[in-house]
Amino acid sequence: MVHPQFDPIAFSLGPLSIHWYGIMYLLGFLAGQYLGIWRAGRDAWRNFSADEVKDLLFYIVVGIIIGGRFGYVFFYHMDLFLQNPLYLFKINEGGMSFHGGFLGVAGAGILFARKTHTAIFSVGDFVAPLVAPGILFGRFGNFLNGELWGRPTDVPWAMIFPQAGDALARHPSQLYQMAGEGLLLLVFLWWWSAKPRPRMAVSAMFMIGYGLLRTAAEFFRQPDAHIGYLMGGYLTQGMLLSLPMIVLGAAMMVFAYRHPVFDTLVTPDKKSAGGKKNTARKTRVKAK
Repeated sequence: MVHPQFDPIAFSLGPLSIHWYGIMYLLGFLAGQYLGIWRAGRDAWRNFSADEVKDLLFYIVVGIIIGGRFGYVFFYHMDLFLQNPLYLFKINEGGMSFHGGFLGVAGAGILFARKTHTAIFSVGDFVAPLVAPGILFGRFGNFLNGELWGRPTDVPWAMIFPQAGDALARHPSQLYQMAGEGLLLLVFLWWWSAKPRPRMAVSAMFMIGYGLLRTAAEFFRQPDAHIGYLMGGYLTQGMLLSLPMIVLGAAMMVFAYRHPVFDTLVTPDKKSAGGKKNTARKTRVKAK
């Protein structure tokens, strides 16, 4: 099979060009918003209203854009930044990093938590399952653009990516990541977080799950040409950035279950005069 080489521009409105990748980001955001509002309405103990979900996801989108761009430049193209610091702002040249976006989302969640007087990991645990749809659509966008192709292989479903500059049959690794980091992670986190877990546990599970799935996908994905293989030819940049997520996530999971704190429904009479969520959300309950 040969990659269809889709036109990266889906359609144009006068001088404005709408790219497939932008559409994928929009679909990921809309899916996350829909699922978040639905879950907030179903599970009152999460203490999120529809309006709060919309506000939170706005913070998240900003965090993804800023963090994703900074991560791409500092993790993958520090050389270009050192040559020209303005490269950081050349968004028109593309380039986003998941790990940078993850840090941006973490920062956005902290700002939202401070604004609403909500426990930071209550926000993180609510957001974690909603990130996976964005990953799913984002990886499909990578496939449509014919970027981030896989390593050479002879599997029956291998695909030739002319964008790679050769005629080698390669793993369609974008689809692997779409299925793993996107769909599989979404289904598992949605199921695992359906009932109350100790605060921080869902965030930890996201970090562990994504880190493991991304590390596995890196065995099929072609490393960036200007970086190549690291640490004696065994690891890639994506692996090195994912391993800390696994380690930190595991430590957070242990802490969450050793010192369990559960979010409980905050009723109107338990709110402060300003209407913000108060210490009722900090009630410690022993895990069963």
